Formats: sequence, structure tokens, C-alpha cells
Amino acid sequence: FGFGYGAIGAMGSPKPAIPMPALPQGQNPVASYIPVARIAEMLTNPGSTIDYNGKQITFPDARIIYWCGGNPFHHHQDLNRFVEAWQRPDTVIVHEPWWNSLARHADIVFPATTALERRDIGASSTDNAVFPMNKVIDVVGNARNDYEIFSGLADRLGVREVYTENRSEEEWLRYLYNQLRQRAAQRDVQAPEFEEFWQAGEFTFPGSESDRVLLADYRTDPNNRKLNTPSGKIEIYSSRIASFDYEDCPGHAVWREPYEWLGAAEAVHYPLHMISNQPKTRLHSQLDLGKTSQDSKIRGREPALIHPDDADARGITNGDVMRVFNDRGSCLAGAFITEDIRPGVLQLQTGAWYDPEKPGGLDRHGNPNVLTRDKGTSKLAQGPSAQSALVEVERFDGELPPIGAYTPPKIIPEEEL
Repeated sequence: FGFGYGAIGAMGSPKPAIPMPALPQGQNPVASYIPVARIAEMLTNPGSTIDYNGKQITFPDARIIYWCGGNPFHHHQDLNRFVEAWQRPDTVIVHEPWWNSLARHADIVFPATTALERRDIGASSTDNAVFPMNKVIDVVGNARNDYEIFSGLADRLGVREVYTENRSEEEWLRYLYNQLRQRAAQRDVQAPEFEEFWQAGEFTFPGSESDRVLLADYRTDPNNRKLNTPSGKIEIYSSRIASFDYEDCPGHAVWREPYEWLGAAEAVHYPLHMISNQPKTRLHSQLDLGKTSQDSKIRGREPALIHPDDADARGITNGDVMRVFNDRGSCLAGAFITEDIRPGVLQLQTGAWYDPEKPGGLDRHGNPNVLTRDKGTSKLAQGPSAQSALVEVERFDGELPPIGAYTPPKIIPEEEL
């Protein structure tokens, strides 16, 4: 039993009193899918098969990638391997507000707006309030919001009216909010009119502050309020998972030796266990080019926490730049010596924009995913296993290479194209 690691997965939060409306999703005629952490394997080995959650999945031969939202060059493991796999498709199309590593590795970039450049309604399926999101600044350059980009593509394909339902951005906002008002009225809640809501700055659902007890219905009446498990009960042992007969994931919790850890033979060569936490100076890799994130850097590199004993043994002083490396890759990071980290452990937070000197070469900036292993957690989940990574560090004494992660692309005037 577990929550989202890094949050609480909304468990224990008050249940929203009113279901949130959303844009219609339509029907996707493609039923196949893969675990997202296996994308490099899919691109590298089309047609091969993996076990996943009691069934087998065959990787498609993906010739086009259309990536909208998220940045695989931030969250994927073993980036040097990933970059090689990323070359295989014929075309890569992305939506991006920033000239980051995803945009740099795409064939076509649709400049997308940030939340500050458009109007929207802030809400999610776990929120107990909705918020109007006003446009704060004019659109920068030729950027468009995602709705405009997709509407333009739909127009090229001759299905604009089907996609947009003949609604503008403003009309969609009113339509969605009116859906919320109708759902509220069905629960005897009077939501304000759209204009009043927009002026007020929020609408909080009445009664949404009450305490919520986890699994309260089940605990009160377990025979008639069964859970969504095969037995309807809390399962410490899962006969369904056991029936998959996976050697790396039985039907009950057991300890499995990590792929890499300080008790492994590889620790002789790579004696530091690297952990890569979420950063406090940005959200994932977003706004790494911003002042708050930049102020945390050490000589332009992402800081890495190292214990004084480990630093002394390697002749490293506070503020030095270190080369962090293993068999998969290497990166530069700034030494932050502290007893807040235990001996034998190096902490290098995620989110520094990937910045290799050359494909497969030294990352100049401090992205930990040039060092992590791209291997699924088990045949059950096939998730990432980034926290099992052994590394070594050494003081970098050469001339520091310049950071290239934020260098904008060369702009070619239209008349020269």
C-alpha cells in the first residue's frame, strides 16, 4: 500500500463536492499503449515484447513522435541511451514555451504559451475550488496556446468544426463553467454567474472543508462497501499478482536487492549511492533558466550534496566543481559539503537542463539522469528505478566548459528561407 511518492496522492484530502468539467476527449481509435518509462526500449526495439501487469505488450514501430506536455529529457533515465533511441523516428513534433532540451531535440517546435499568456480556469479532479486564471501578459512572439495550435491543425485536416465545436477560447470557458454550475445546482449548491465568478477570483464548494476519513465507507461496512480489489478487501497478499508468476514481483511484499546499491559488487568502483530528489528552486525542470534556480547554482552547475568525509577523501572543497560519473555517463556538479547527507551518499536534485558537450558526452550542467539506469522496476509495473544508481566523483580541475543549455536558436529571417 502506498501513496504517490513525493506527495500523498490526494489521499486524506476532502472529496470534491462537485465533479469538475473538462474538455471532451473524443474516442482514440488506437487502443495500444506502453508504460511511459519504456519509451527508449520501444524506439530501440520495435516489434519486441515485454511483460507488463499480467499481459504482454508488443512495441509498435513508431515513426512519428508528437509530444505535448512534459519533458522526457528531464524525467527519463540513462539519457545517453535515450538520445540514441530518440534519433530513430522520422519526425519529432513538440509543443514548448522554452528552448529547452526537448525543443532542441525536435524537428518541429510549436511555440506554446505559458499560463500567464492565456485565460483559463484552474481546477482538477481533486480540488475543492475553482479559480479564474486571467491573462497577465500579451503573447510573446508567435506563440499560441495549445487549443489554438490543435485548432489550426484540425483546420488543415478539414475537421476544425468537429474539433472546436464552433467555440472560441472564451466560449469554451463559459461553457465549462456553466457545466459546473449545473452540476452544483443538482447538489443544491448555487454557484455564481460567470462574470461574478471571474471578478471574485475563486469559488469554493460549500461543505468541502469537513474532515475526510480514509476508506471510511469500507471501514464502516466492509461487506457491502467493498474495495476495487479482486477480493473486495485490503489485500496484503494478491493472488492475482501471484498468478502472473513473475520472479521479480511475487504476490506479497518482499525485499529485493536493488539493481545498484552500496552492498553490490559495483560499489568497489562506484562507492557513492546517488539519490536525485525533487528540486526546491523550480518545479521539476520548469523555469530552470529563472533567477531562483540560477541563484542556487555553483559556478553555473547544479549543486550536489556530499559528506565532508567523502569530500576530504577526494580532495574536494566547498564550491569546487566535481565530475560525477559511472559507466553510463558523466556530468559536472557543484560541491556543497554538508553533514546533512550521510557518508557514502551523493544528492543531486533533478531538473538541470540537459546540456551535453556532444551526443553522449559530458553533461556540463548537472543532470542526474545521465547517470541513472533505464530498467523497469518489475514486470508488474515497468516503472522507473532512478534511485538505484552508483557513482564516483572527482574534482574537475580543467577549464570549465560554458553552459549551452540556455543559448537560443539561430533565427533565420523568413526571406532567407
